[in-house]
Amino acid sequence: MSGARMRGPGTPLPQESLARATEWRRRPERGSRSLIGLMATASLRLGRPFGRLLLHGIGAYYFLFAPRAARHMRAYLRRALGREPHARDRMRLIMSFASTVHDRLYWLSGRDQLFEVTVEGENMIRAAVAGGGVFLMGAHVGSFEVVRTIGRRKSGFEVAVAMYEDNARKLNAILAAATIRDPPEIIAVGHLDSMLRIRKRLEQGMLVGVLADRLFGDERSLPVSFLGATARLPVNPMRVAAILERRVIFMLGLYRGGNRYHVVFEPLADFSATPAHARAAAIEAAITRYAALLERHCRRDPYNWFNFFDFWGGSGATPADQALRR
Repeated sequence: MSGARMRGPGTPLPQESLARATEWRRRPERGSRSLIGLMATASLRLGRPFGRLLLHGIGAYYFLFAPRAARHMRAYLRRALGREPHARDRMRLIMSFASTVHDRLYWLSGRDQLFEVTVEGENMIRAAVAGGGVFLMGAHVGSFEVVRTIGRRKSGFEVAVAMYEDNARKLNAILAAATIRDPPEIIAVGHLDSMLRIRKRLEQGMLVGVLADRLFGDERSLPVSFLGATARLPVNPMRVAAILERRVIFMLGLYRGGNRYHVVFEPLADFSATPAHARAAAIEAAITRYAALLERHCRRDPYNWFNFFDFWGGSGATPADQALRR
């Protein structure tokens, strides 16, 4: 769903802006796989409270020794909070991120009883799935794992995850670090058979989850208003849904501290009856609505945003943002 040149809505980014928007792909991973494996094993054997003790040390290290990420966190928090963020705001954001990554181990190992989860829009998505396979479009906000796990175990929905191949490899490495009872089905996009696999899963009545907020390379994107400035969102995820003539549901699994999560499902687009000549306009409208829904939830749950890079690509930067880059 990414990296392909195509006709239709959106335009490619200039090279300088593209470099900023895809900075996250070039950034080296922090931490070794052996350390991740050790932490995963210890957390699963000794329990979530013990694992969370380790998170505070990791969070403090990241807070002190990741200046570039800190700069982008401040820029985001300034927009989402509507004020100058404090150090505790940034630390809270880091700990929310660390908590959702850590909790993934427990979701995947079937320990749902550790968490309190509320669901918004469950009846709506049940009705949507009754008509066949549906796309779930989320973002790097909160936890996708809680959405997948709760959907399958509480509501009987089967979910496959479509993601960029590098991300798929990283996730598989984490899964290999511990014994996982419920591994997700991952469809690595960018291959010739990716679309065929997605189509097959949809025809089987499954949900296909996509995180549609990041640019992966030289692809078409659409400028949207997001948190007071112009951001670029990829066109391809929504275009695939339109080509396959499917409904699209917006989804987020928001972390609310402790062991509490809130899952959100909201209607986003329905391409099942969109004629070909109206497809481009429908895609643009859907991406614009996606940005509006994402903005609303970022303001409501600001400490769930996990895009720690220059998401706006320098576009629409405020004087304070520009000063932070110096």
